[in-house]
Amino acid sequence: MKKILVVDDDQAILTLLEYNLKKEGFEVQTATDGQQAFNLALSSTFDLILLDIMLPKLDGIEVTKKLRQEKVATPIIMLTARDEETDKIIGLELGADDYITKPFSPREVIARIKAIGRRVEPAQNEKNDEQSELYQFTDFSIDLSNYTVSVAGKQISLTPKEFELLAYFVKRPDRVLSREKLLNGVWGYDYVGQTRMVDMHVSHLREKIEHDPSHPTNIQTVRGFGYKFEGKLNEDQTSF
Repeated sequence: MKKILVVDDDQAILTLLEYNLKKEGFEVQTATDGQQAFNLALSSTFDLILLDIMLPKLDGIEVTKKLRQEKVATPIIMLTARDEETDKIIGLELGADDYITKPFSPREVIARIKAIGRRVEPAQNEKNDEQSELYQFTDFSIDLSNYTVSVAGKQISLTPKEFELLAYFVKRPDRVLSREKLLNGVWGYDYVGQTRMVDMHVSHLREKIEHDPSHPTNIQTVRGFGYKFEGKLNEDQTSF
């Protein structure tokens, strides 16, 4: 993870982050408004985007939404001066990978970047080594190598985090997974006190893949512990 786009309309923050990231060996490009950031992210390849929420022209939430709609999967860390759970949840739901609340230290930012890098790079290598990972269940199918999910033969749209969570479940059938383990496995490290985020994403997944979300058959709640994936494979696919 070497090339980073830093987006903030506060020049002091841009200068601070650019200086410290370059000291760590990163290549850095900067933007001061959301439209500029969106254009750069579409026209260039970055390993990660540091994206402030409060931006002129397009705010960080809208930039994230538009990038994910354009299938840009670059990891995004959102920077926010607001200590409000709603902003964080919206950003993560739309496809951001992490958030940092201002004020922050450059050391914290660098640690978060490296944590995402440790999670993303093995996943990319694993994908390159695999020809196909298509799993067909009674209610849906998921192709882990092509990042697609279909229900009743029709491809559906998942946010990047919804897809990662579903893939995490699929690879661990019949295992009880705590919310803390899901946070650590899908979001890259332990989000202390953010277990509600798992419940929210599980609820959204059920709405999209379950025949009857109020009585799910794939992602089961294990009260007092967490969740368990019990999806039934089609007859022509009997093992993982």
